[in-house]
Amino acid sequence: MSESSAEAVVDAAASVALASATGAGAGWRRATGVAGAAIGVIAAGAAAGVALERLTVGRGMRQKARLALDSTGPYGSLRGTPGKAQADDGTELYYEVDDVDPEAVPALSPRRRRLFGRKAPAPVTVVFSHGYCLSQDSWHFQRAALRGVVRTVHWDQRSHGRSGRGMRQVQEGVPVDIEQLGRDLKAVIDATVPEGPIVLVGHSMGGMTVMALADQYPELIRDRVVAVALVGTSSGRLGEVNFGLPVAGVNAVRRVLPGVLKALGQRADLVEKGRRATADLFAGIIKRYSFASRDVDPAVVRFAERMIEGTPIDVVAEYYPAFDNHDKTAALAHFADKPVLVLAGVGDMVTPSEHSEAIASLLPEAELVLVPDAGHLVMLEHPEVVTDRLADLLTRAGAVPSGATVGGYGSTAQPG
Repeated sequence: MSESSAEAVVDAAASVALASATGAGAGWRRATGVAGAAIGVIAAGAAAGVALERLTVGRGMRQKARLALDSTGPYGSLRGTPGKAQADDGTELYYEVDDVDPEAVPALSPRRRRLFGRKAPAPVTVVFSHGYCLSQDSWHFQRAALRGVVRTVHWDQRSHGRSGRGMRQVQEGVPVDIEQLGRDLKAVIDATVPEGPIVLVGHSMGGMTVMALADQYPELIRDRVVAVALVGTSSGRLGEVNFGLPVAGVNAVRRVLPGVLKALGQRADLVEKGRRATADLFAGIIKRYSFASRDVDPAVVRFAERMIEGTPIDVVAEYYPAFDNHDKTAALAHFADKPVLVLAGVGDMVTPSEHSEAIASLLPEAELVLVPDAGHLVMLEHPEVVTDRLADLLTRAGAVPSGATVGGYGSTAQPG
């Protein structure tokens, strides 16, 4: 497809969506079915493609399968001690704390005693930050492995999960920027870890949040942060990501997407109906852009769908501009003398592994791990690899003894 023809297609779709947004009615409803799903998912890190099985399995059977997976899937079920921090604009940020359990540690299986090695880990708190259109539950497997053994904090970014809608976004209509997310993380740390050493872990947008924290609070990084893990993230140049699309298509989408998203965000109620009506398309796209391997447990895939589906289109829209403007390359220098893990899936089409390689090139002492057959949600797709490397990072940070390894926690392969 030539660039001119690609632009014509996108222009046509954009015109329908934008015209419908200014005049509600049947036209808008028709447009939201495709535009709401397709454009909303593009912004969530998926651009095009439907899994083959969704074309060959009956719709009713797929709906029943989703309901069954929703009722039986254990993922995202872990809960900790809840709390709320207040951001600088008044937004309520929901978090949960999993404390060390002195009584549970002696009862751990021999495998976990070998894993972490001693009854009382060093007084380190691990703070997990999740990605765009996800929630704290995206760290399910890592949380399960560390639960009770080391203190952890999981929080939901503003307008995601159980956190409140961003106050500035609601009251002033301004988009979110990565700097704001860095300040939000600082508010969560102040509420949950007012003193003591910290390990920062961030996936995708969560990694950018960690970089923004370092950029604005270098003294916190210097004095209290003992290790950092950056998973499937980027320090900048996200505008160059093509999501696996032809150049012509990417250029056309980038030209019109901000305006279309803004229009769709203004009619969020109708867009959400369109997204529900096109659940099969939505699910296929999410799978394509979240996972790279073919044998991921369907319950894990459905778990990812639920998180992404739960992000309203107006939230998708207000976050989108932040990524083109994101550039925190200079902030990486604040991690130079820390143990750092940089990990990415080789098949990641949202934040390609080249971005992780670029980060590692600026942190020569960092451990760079590229996971074959893994996509953007590598911590769900290959949890044993991510958890193993996190345990090793905790070893280097002094939280667990030398020689700790992780394996066998939460394989997501489909049963044979």
